[in-house]
Amino acid sequence: MDIILIIKMIIIGLVQGFTEPIPVSSSGHVMIASQILGLGEQGFTFAILTNTASLLAILFIYRKDILRLAYNTIQYLKTKDNKYKNDFRFVCFIIIGTIPAGVLGVLLSDFIAANVSMTTIAIMLFVTGIALWLIRNRNGVKGEADITAKDAFLVGLGQAIALAPGISRSGATIISSIAVGIKQETALRFSFLLYIPVSLGGVILGFSDFIGEPNKAELALPYLSAFIATLIMSYLAMKWFMGIMKKGKLVYFTYYCFIVGILLLIFF
Repeated sequence: MDIILIIKMIIIGLVQGFTEPIPVSSSGHVMIASQILGLGEQGFTFAILTNTASLLAILFIYRKDILRLAYNTIQYLKTKDNKYKNDFRFVCFIIIGTIPAGVLGVLLSDFIAANVSMTTIAIMLFVTGIALWLIRNRNGVKGEADITAKDAFLVGLGQAIALAPGISRSGATIISSIAVGIKQETALRFSFLLYIPVSLGGVILGFSDFIGEPNKAELALPYLSAFIATLIMSYLAMKWFMGIMKKGKLVYFTYYCFIVGILLLIFF
């Protein structure tokens, strides 16, 4: 049993878990941490595992919203009662917002994977930082009932842009949501409810790769350690980030993105 490898995998899991909910690019930070630790690029199986851990944490945090939306959508389809209509519309907008990332993810995944570098991540962090700076003082007026199909599609385009390494998915969707006039609290919820179908789709599509992983047995314990670390840290980071959003302090992540971007250009 390689204790050092397990420790390194736990660190990578903690990095993934901490950066997944916040607007700083989890994939970029996992690449940075992997290189610093001398692990090289993590395989697709590892990405599926840690992504699943983050997904489970988000599902747990938003379980009440998910159950409410599912129940009310079914009730609306059965009864057409207007008291369920807003939740039905919100589910429709989640579906609309999922389409751009789903389509581009299928079409461009190989191209994106082949064009990842530390310089690319640094540039994309600068882009994220600038976007966060531009919306730092904005707070829209639209709640869940006020979102339109156009808003959902534009936010979905933001999520699609986040396929680029170094662009934060949560950052792109939250920035896009606020830019179209959605309130920060609603933007946060919409962002992470959008994350669920995209993440779940990635897990399903990658399941065959996971089953076919040739080194599952020897990597079982390191991967399990990373999974648990990611799960716990994703939950804690999400709760912390929800508090940051309530205080309207997204600008903190602007400074962070700029600092990390500069350090990447200097040292990598």
